[in-house]
Amino acid sequence: MTSKTYYLIINLIVLFVLSITYSTAQQNYPSTPPAVSPMEMKPEMTEIWEPEVKIITPAKKLGNAPSDAIVLFDGKNLDQWVSQKDTTKPAPWKIINNDHIEVVPGSGGIQTKMKFGDCQLHIEFSAPDEVKDAGQGRGNSGVFFQNRYELQVLDSYNNRTYRNGQAASIYKDHAPLVNAMRSPLEWNTYDVIYTAPRFSDSGELDAPARITVLHNGVLVQNNVTINGLTLYIGLHNYPSAHGDDVISLQDHGNKTQFRNIWIRKL
Repeated sequence: MTSKTYYLIINLIVLFVLSITYSTAQQNYPSTPPAVSPMEMKPEMTEIWEPEVKIITPAKKLGNAPSDAIVLFDGKNLDQWVSQKDTTKPAPWKIINNDHIEVVPGSGGIQTKMKFGDCQLHIEFSAPDEVKDAGQGRGNSGVFFQNRYELQVLDSYNNRTYRNGQAASIYKDHAPLVNAMRSPLEWNTYDVIYTAPRFSDSGELDAPARITVLHNGVLVQNNVTINGLTLYIGLHNYPSAHGDDVISLQDHGNKTQFRNIWIRKL
């Protein structure tokens, strides 16, 4: 058998198989309308069973960490944190009564050892017990997501300041919907859902960061767009692409206190 004859036979076989396949496929198409049109829906047509949703254990007390959370501070130690001034050194803030941490003014901020992107964060804070100064000088600190975007911490109880710089503001970006601050001798909670910004492979911004904040259980930031890097002077912007980064807490010269800090990666 010559090679020319061989290839001719192969081509004829392929054509034969394709014609049978096409004919079979055509036979599967109905040519008469069904008795009921459109076809009646059945419950199972919209039921998705797999994969099964992961099971976690919620906290017995509302506000405490669920089983899948990373506990960043529970009163025992600052092992999850380091100094912002020198990340090779431990966090320099004071642990008070194995319950909460207090900013040591002038020591610098602290930051997590781990890096995060999308997350759910719970953090509790209190203004200094002794009320001093006013405006931005009273109980000032901040929670920075990806070490760039600030959720303001401030004693905003009977303490007027610019609206996009008070407690629960996205600093100099979005004012809170309401002021839900408690008195300086009480603890406040932030429950935050944070969505990190997305960047293209070329470094262009695809989608800005977004944030939802509940302050003492009250919605104060409703999935707002973060307009960029937190700046004290000038308009916020996204100067460069970045990935996951640390959560940091600011030293603004006040003895602000924090406790019960946990986070879930989303």
